[in-house]
Amino acid sequence: MKVTYLTPTEQVSEYVQNILVIEEHQLANPFSLPLYANGCPTLLFQTAKGRIRDSANHLTLFGQTVSPEQLLINESFTLIAYFLRPYAINSLFGIPASELKDKPIDLQLVYSSHSFQEQLLNAGDVEQMIKLIDQYFLSLIARIRTDDQLIRYATQQIIEQPFKDVLLKTQKELFVTERTFQRLFEKSVGLSPNQFRKINQFNKAFQQLNRRQFSSFADIAFENGYADQSHYIRTFKEFTGLTPKEYLDLISGL
Repeated sequence: MKVTYLTPTEQVSEYVQNILVIEEHQLANPFSLPLYANGCPTLLFQTAKGRIRDSANHLTLFGQTVSPEQLLINESFTLIAYFLRPYAINSLFGIPASELKDKPIDLQLVYSSHSFQEQLLNAGDVEQMIKLIDQYFLSLIARIRTDDQLIRYATQQIIEQPFKDVLLKTQKELFVTERTFQRLFEKSVGLSPNQFRKINQFNKAFQQLNRRQFSSFADIAFENGYADQSHYIRTFKEFTGLTPKEYLDLISGL
């Protein structure tokens, strides 16, 4: 299996955060990809149909993921995931982001994307697939008329410092009421400001856990703004269905 991380082109980087490519051309057993909260809506394409719950398709649009999910693929495949900026769903697709929270959908239900999907399935290699997806996003970007500067600023502040005091600080900097701040996030991000903050706090701690940069779980809790180790473990289980120890035991056996 080949796993590659790509930096998006400058033309789409305003809405695309990063790109993941997984290639598996000799799949012996069904492949399962855990989907955890990371604060990023996602456009996902697989050359083989991927199943999430009772739905199977090639091209999936995710809003915010809060509850853990799994993507199952039973054939050899190439997978390309475009991780989008938090505000991208409403900006690019004109959909209130709250409608897609924990509700991934076939992209063809959003726009008539049949020809786009066929082009991707007929592409000769990953490079051509990336070009096609970039072109698709450029066509969406060209339609944007609204100014998203407020939500872009707010999400970036929270991503960088996902601690409790950041919400009131950012709200005051934007000169908006708490209710306006809530509505802005529900429409553009699909989560409340505090939910979005909690996901980014979890994600920072999750990355630290994966890098093994800790002596104890209490270290991770303290360095990422959790009240204590128990609070951190409860939050981890909320987003993954596992405790940190169960997660480490799981990945050590892979």
